[in-house]
Amino acid sequence: MDLDDARAARELLDGVSEVTPLTHSRWLHSLTGRDVRLKCENLQRAGSFKIRGAYTRIARLSEEERSRGVVAASAGNHAQGVALGAAQLGAHATIFMPHGAALPKVAATRGYGADLRFHGTGVTESLVAAEEFAAETGATLIHPFDHRDIVAGQATVGLEIIEQLPEVATILVPLGGGGLAAGIGLVKTERPDIRVIGVQAEAAAAYPDSLAEGMPVQAELGATMADGIAVARPGEVPFGLIREHLDDVVTVSEESMSQALIGLLERAKLLVEPAGAVGVAALLEHPDRFEGPIVPVLSGGNLDALLLMEVIRHGLASGGRFLMFRVRISDRPGELMRLLTALAEMDVNILNVHHDRGSEALGVREVEVALQVATRGLDHRAEVWQRLEELGYDPI
Repeated sequence: MDLDDARAARELLDGVSEVTPLTHSRWLHSLTGRDVRLKCENLQRAGSFKIRGAYTRIARLSEEERSRGVVAASAGNHAQGVALGAAQLGAHATIFMPHGAALPKVAATRGYGADLRFHGTGVTESLVAAEEFAAETGATLIHPFDHRDIVAGQATVGLEIIEQLPEVATILVPLGGGGLAAGIGLVKTERPDIRVIGVQAEAAAAYPDSLAEGMPVQAELGATMADGIAVARPGEVPFGLIREHLDDVVTVSEESMSQALIGLLERAKLLVEPAGAVGVAALLEHPDRFEGPIVPVLSGGNLDALLLMEVIRHGLASGGRFLMFRVRISDRPGELMRLLTALAEMDVNILNVHHDRGSEALGVREVEVALQVATRGLDHRAEVWQRLEELGYDPI
């Protein structure tokens, strides 16, 4: 495969997918000292790059194949991409989603006209059900990443990047099953000077071991907020292209992802899901590692509001802007006021106070106070902690 495959897919996608903006980030420029442009696939139709590959795959089916319908398994972005692509092409879509899938994603997928079925507690179980459905009905399974047409559709992201910024030196791509990274990696068939780097969550990184083995191997996945790229086994088709074209694969921490998401919200005014923010997280962890101009691909923005609240709290805590602690004080008038006054004098914003005098672990006339407070960063948080200890408290 090469960029001609991307150009052919772009003809199919004309009028269907958006040419998403490539926006300059002053925040990341100041952090890295390099020109950083954000490829905003979070602003794509259906909220992610997935419509590109899904539509390309369905459009290349025969009329007879489309008449039998398509089927997919997904908890989020792929479901919406297949549902929208099928609706555009007049094919009936059946989507298997795990029980407990986020309600906004369920509503969006159903809103595009797909028939939803719920099976299992994870996408792996849903995929088994989708494969059985395909075998029983003759519907075509639209795999999220393991097909040449899917890769060709996703490759149009890379084609847009080199047209929008011909001088690009490094592209940072979220890497899960590999369809997007394999597609963007095709830019190297014409521009070998560009470095294409895959980025995975360190708790759910299948590619390092697979690349070391020279073949896709099953990995054990840990818990990660980046569920969109938590794939245990790379796809056969993208793996070969990634091994050939990608320059490196790096991993990032949960803390870096949450801080990247908050930074994109506060500084770039962009809502990006954790999986879509891993390229920015790589810049936060390694601000001097990559040659500029740098393009992190923001692969999606479909983020459930409840998860958003959890990620923001996680990011504020890891960035030193949110602190939870407990202290024991005497159960005497004025002692709680003394503690709160001390915090106020340190410019700490108190978010929540819980006053407990009923625990069996407490001594006579002793109270435990649990506080949630907002601080201004890691240095300020350290100052607050030190001052509490100087005042005789023993914060936990």
